[in-house]
Amino acid sequence: MVFSAAQLLRRGGVGATGMRDVVEHARAPRGSLQHYFPGGKEQLVNEAVQWAGRYAARRVARFVAALPEPTPSGLFAAMVRQWTDELATAGETSGCPVAAAVVDRAGACESTRKATAAAFATWTGPVAEALTDMGVPPARAEALATLMISAVEGALLIARAEGDVRALTTVARELGPLLDGAVVRD
Repeated sequence: MVFSAAQLLRRGGVGATGMRDVVEHARAPRGSLQHYFPGGKEQLVNEAVQWAGRYAARRVARFVAALPEPTPSGLFAAMVRQWTDELATAGETSGCPVAAAVVDRAGACESTRKATAAAFATWTGPVAEALTDMGVPPARAEALATLMISAVEGALLIARAEGDVRALTTVARELGPLLDGAVVRD
């Protein structure tokens, strides 16, 4: 049900994701909601956001492993390509469940604000670690990881609004040289 909630959040946001929709999407018995999520929709949204943060964090290692020569720009291009590929197949109806929860609920619900902040931190850590492994100084790697994730999330919002991947491809092209320039060669 957590996976189903994340999938529905990324399409319609928190407001458009009902508990019944989640049960139907997950093909789960209705009674399972009260059993697994006694905190109701807030708990389910927060767990879906946490799942999404862990999923994004795991993707970082896969992106790096798939690069013939790991570079910061290559990692960023792979992060962006995940979304350009998805938008090409699913259209502009798909976005990030963490961003959706921030937009819909973080200002009104402290537990969701904390869950979304934790999800971004869960994602930022592996990106910063990968950058460090590629030769970016640790102090700079964390800042660049934040920049990379912020650029992806912002460009994804613009891409969904425009119905076009232009913003995503632009951030990959323009940030690539900056990211590679942060590598310190021995």
